[in-house]
Amino acid sequence: MRDVWGTYQGGPTVELGRPMGQNDQVPFLLLIEDDDAIRTALELSLSRQGHRVATAATGEDGLNLLREQRPDLVVLDVMLPGIDGFEVCRRIRRTDQLPIILLTARSDDIDVVVGLESGADDYVVKPVQGRVLDARIRAVLRRGERESTDSATFGNVVIDRSAMTVTKNGEDLQLTPTELRLLLELSRRPGQALSRQQLLRLVWEHDYLGDSRLVDACVQRLRAKVEDVPSSPTLIRTVRGVGYRLDSPQ
Repeated sequence: MRDVWGTYQGGPTVELGRPMGQNDQVPFLLLIEDDDAIRTALELSLSRQGHRVATAATGEDGLNLLREQRPDLVVLDVMLPGIDGFEVCRRIRRTDQLPIILLTARSDDIDVVVGLESGADDYVVKPVQGRVLDARIRAVLRRGERESTDSATFGNVVIDRSAMTVTKNGEDLQLTPTELRLLLELSRRPGQALSRQQLLRLVWEHDYLGDSRLVDACVQRLRAKVEDVPSSPTLIRTVRGVGYRLDSPQ
């Protein structure tokens, strides 16, 4: 039987036999990137930033790694040979809500929209700077941190901030860390409209004039999970010209 890690191009820096995500102090990342130079450079940079990194050169190899061991976060190139990054993202989302950051060639490309709709939490435009990617990774991972011990109820949806869980009609909802953080921020200000830029700062920690597509795509995914009829939302309302607010149904 071949070594699980030795079968994949790029030589991950993980220790054989150590499950990804089991180290409480060091985030475990899976980097899926087909360009040898970019993959090696990012692996070295992220390792220097204090991450443990496993790598794969194709979508198929990345998915195989995920079947063996689970990372804390996936960094995923959009343009991959064989199964592209969009399909990899969709396949991950069928069974897992772990964070995904896309690597894309152009910020104004339709690839960004498709990737976000496929379930990605954030994206970084190439050429990628290691420190920028590290900052995005740490911001995404912070979204899953526990908060104060209180809860809030909105119709048939209950948000438990202590357990960091959301239930609908008594059943747990599987939310990504970004979807959960967005719902938490909206729930802290019920009935108050929050602009897309406010939400970008609160959820994504983007302190510049950020990309509102991140917010819109996440709201769309969140509505599909919490609303009875996502096309006619009664909880997460659109405030035209402003952003979104969370209402408790009458």
